Amino acid sequence: MSKVFKIGDKPLSISSIVDVLETSTPLALSKNIKKKIKDCRKYLDNKILSLSEPIYGINTGFGSLCNHKISDGQLAQLQKNLVLSHACGAGEEVPQEIVRIILLLKVQSLAFGHSGVQLKTVDRLIDMFNKNILPVVYQQGSLGASGDLSPLAHLSLPLIGEGDVYFNGKKRKSKSVLKKLGWSPVQLQSKEGLALLNGTQFMSAYGVWSLIKAQRISYLSDMVSSVSLEAFDGRNECFDELIHLVRPHKGQLRTAENIRDFLDGSKIQEGEKKDVQDPYSFRCIPQVHGATKDVISHVKNIFTTEINSVTDNPTIFVKEDKIISGGNFHGQPLAMAMDYLAIGIAELGSISERRTYQLISGQRGLPSFLVAKAGLNSGMMIPQYTAASIASQNKQLCTPASVDSIVSSNGQEDHVSMGANSATKLFKVVDNTERILAIEMLNATQGLAFRNLKSSDFIESILDLYREEVGFLDQDRLLHTDIKKSISFLQNIGIDPDLL
Repeated sequence: MSKVFKIGDKPLSISSIVDVLETSTPLALSKNIKKKIKDCRKYLDNKILSLSEPIYGINTGFGSLCNHKISDGQLAQLQKNLVLSHACGAGEEVPQEIVRIILLLKVQSLAFGHSGVQLKTVDRLIDMFNKNILPVVYQQGSLGASGDLSPLAHLSLPLIGEGDVYFNGKKRKSKSVLKKLGWSPVQLQSKEGLALLNGTQFMSAYGVWSLIKAQRISYLSDMVSSVSLEAFDGRNECFDELIHLVRPHKGQLRTAENIRDFLDGSKIQEGEKKDVQDPYSFRCIPQVHGATKDVISHVKNIFTTEINSVTDNPTIFVKEDKIISGGNFHGQPLAMAMDYLAIGIAELGSISERRTYQLISGQRGLPSFLVAKAGLNSGMMIPQYTAASIASQNKQLCTPASVDSIVSSNGQEDHVSMGANSATKLFKVVDNTERILAIEMLNATQGLAFRNLKSSDFIESILDLYREEVGFLDQDRLLHTDIKKSISFLQNIGIDPDLL
């Protein structure tokens, strides 16, 4: 493998994570990063020899047990016990593509040289990533402060030969995989268990995955809505740049520009329009879609900062000769951002469902439910029900998790972010919105077929590609299959990264 992604060479970005994941690029540490990790560990080892007072997490218990001093001979056992005792996950397994991101982000955070871990520990995490050895992690169990303790404990179990992993497509015991590869379990040293478990990588990975999908969904919303506009015989003056320059929100300007590009050369737009105005779900596409683009941009900035941060505790500063116990593991910035992103993405689904409703309503010369023989055929009646059901669920999922907190650890951890719940809710909202858009695409292409005039070259090319997957509906058939194919079409359509 000639291409390697060097951790530490430059700041991590959302786009670089996409590139690493899509190209299966292996990770490695730069020489400078290796030195930082070694120097920090050496400093910590020397510090422990001279310690007379307790330092949280290094020679004490954890949480409300922080005042319990631990003897030097028990420090390694303390770290192993920490990992085992905190692996209390429940619920569904975290998708493997997100586990890969968690691994990447954990390596990135430890690589700053403020965590006191052994180099061999980081190297093992990199080996797991490169060989696609993915720990089984569960969705439930994190309060989002002290970071993602439970899920990161499950992520760390294979380091010590415990827990389960996916390897070569099968779930296996970690011990058997280590034995097969000739790897010995890592003997965790002082503070290492805490460095592995404290952190926001579970929340961050879900947020990164959702941002990657959100950028695509934002572009696809513009594309699909332009097909719907043509099918509805809608007007295009509401996308004129002049109206948006006098209210110049960046997302609004970008959306209007996208729609203008999609409609360029459309014969449908050149035709005479009978209706003076369109419903808001068409006329206000730039304002609604654009607001979501601005949300995505805001949240992307927050996560770009987070994935280039140290979020465990305590934090070691070698040059300053300080070990500081603080709260960088607290997920409040992420929790609030993910709640905000969920609202933004859900709105794309909400307005999409309204366009679908308009298309099947028998207006603008279109047959009721977009089928020629309505009555005998129900046509596109029930896909709108499905879209409405999913849109409603999104609204329920958009209740913010970040406003909740439940006291834990005997009151020591008395305010938590619940960011892990924000993360898993956001994941569902993103998936749901993709499905709603797929249903709109199914209806928009059906409606467009009833127009006698050609659309733009761009939209006609999209229609040709879509028809290779989903045929025109001339009489009732199993539409569940069409919806699945429509979802797959949107997931696999190529989009220039510069357009996202």
